Parts: sequence; C-alpha cells; structure tokens
Amino acid sequence: MEVRHVKARQGLQWIMSGFYLFRMAPMVWMLLCFTLILIAMTLAIIPLLGQFIFTLISPVFLAGLMLGCRELEKGEKLDIAHLFAGFKKNTAPLITVGGIYLIGQVLIVGIVMLIGGTAMMEMLLQGKRVNENELMEVADDMLSATLVALALSIPLLMAAWFSPLLVAFHNMPPILAMKKSFFACLKNILPLQLYGVILIILTVIAIIPYGLGLIVLIPIIFTSIYVSYKDIFLSEPLTIKKSQTVAPEDTSWSSTEEEIPTEGDMVKCGQCGVHILRNEAVSAGDKYFCSDEHRQQFQSSSEKKETE
Repeated sequence: MEVRHVKARQGLQWIMSGFYLFRMAPMVWMLLCFTLILIAMTLAIIPLLGQFIFTLISPVFLAGLMLGCRELEKGEKLDIAHLFAGFKKNTAPLITVGGIYLIGQVLIVGIVMLIGGTAMMEMLLQGKRVNENELMEVADDMLSATLVALALSIPLLMAAWFSPLLVAFHNMPPILAMKKSFFACLKNILPLQLYGVILIILTVIAIIPYGLGLIVLIPIIFTSIYVSYKDIFLSEPLTIKKSQTVAPEDTSWSSTEEEIPTEGDMVKCGQCGVHILRNEAVSAGDKYFCSDEHRQQFQSSSEKKETE
C-alpha cells in the first residue's frame, strides 16, 4: 500500500468532508460519542487501572466507528452497534496497538518524572509549597519536562493515528500498522498541521457555549479521520453511494429531506485544484473555478500558451 502525499489545504478539506458525513446521521453520531464518553467516565472510577483499560481498548472503539463511517459512505445506516464492531474482528491486534501506545505513554511519564525531579513531583502530586528559589528551579525543570514530553508524545501519536484503520480494513499486524501510520503522518505533516490548528480553533469556539459545541465537534473529528485515511492511503475522496433518507429522530435538523453533498456535487478548481460545491463554483465552459479571479488567471494563462 503506497502512502500518498497530499497538499496542505487538504487538512481543511478533511474537516469539511467529515462534516458532510456527520450530517448524514447527526443524532446517531451524538449518541455514539456520548456512549463512548460514558464508558470512559465509568472506567475512570477505577483509580489508574480504569485509565489503562480504556487506553487498551480505545483502538477497538475507533475501529468500530471507522467501520460505521464506511457503512455510511456505502449508503447504509449507522447504529449504536458500530461502536462495538471492532470487538468482532481483529480485536487482539487492535488491543495490541492500544498496549504499545500505553507502554509508550508510561515510558514518557517516567522520563518526565526523571527530568522534573522530586520537587516538581511533590508539588504537582502532593501540593507541596516551595520558596522563591525552589520555585525558579522547579519552573525550569517543568519547562524542560514539558518540551521532552511533547517531543516524545507527538511521534507516538503519529504512530497510533491511522493504525486502528489499517488493522481493521487491511488486517495489518500492529507493529507494521503503527510504522505505516507514523511515516504517513510524517509525509503529510503540513496538511496534518493545518488540520490540527483548525481543530484547536474549532475546539475553543465549541467550548465557549458551555462546551455544547463539542457535541458536534467530537463526531466530526472521528469522521474526518476516516476521510483523511481515504485521501492518504487510498487516494480516494469521500464518495456517498446514495442519499440516505433523514430518519425521524433527525427531523430537528431539517423539516424536509436534505440532499447530502457527494463527490458528484463537488468540482475541482481548474486553477488551484481545491474541491468546492458545484453550485458555489464559477463555471467557464467545461471548467469550474473557486473564484472569478482564478477563472481570469486560468484564461490568461491559456491565452498566453496559445500565443507562444
């Protein structure tokens, strides 16, 4: 399987296409994410061990959600059972991915504790007070520990990002899947950076109304992961096979049946290559453009070539 290098602007396209996928079954997506959060909170009741367990099985849940995305793309229905679909196939490899990620996290925490020193750990864990001289020293140690934690956590996250999808969809061994995921992220670091920055901005906006915006944002993060996987590993855009009828529980979103934008409704700008909705594009003959300026640039370039 060849890893594709995509342009930086695709980071925005992943989120937009993920939103289209979310709109196909918004209430079900909210229920799925609420159930996942409820499972995480229930396990968190068990001190330390609960967090370890959830980290181990997180790739299994993610694989199930990705299988749900694929079913939606095929025009099938999404339901709560998709959250647990990962437990039916490749469960052991998916848990292995979670185990490797967990071991990596534990090692990073250990390294941070060594760099931070005893004073920092006592201040963070026990609330120990320190004087001004000790505070300056602890602050320096905390800064160093934070930088090291980031430097080690980002590669670990890159290795785990696509690995559940590669295991679930391609039956890859855990180590190979994590290796493939890491190099895929490294090869597409620019679109992933744009993707991350946009998600941070959206998260801040979502938190403002008492965190209610996260009800929509969290499902979009999951659907955008699926879209980015298709773009990077399969070189395919999101293509909805057929329109899905709006379920009765989705009537609060629209009083009439709404057509979901698909690949057929989107066109590519002849100048810059960005994908846009057909009804928002500027057309010129058999070409489409994202703006009139790009249309003029394309025509000027074509005329210049003909003159030469």
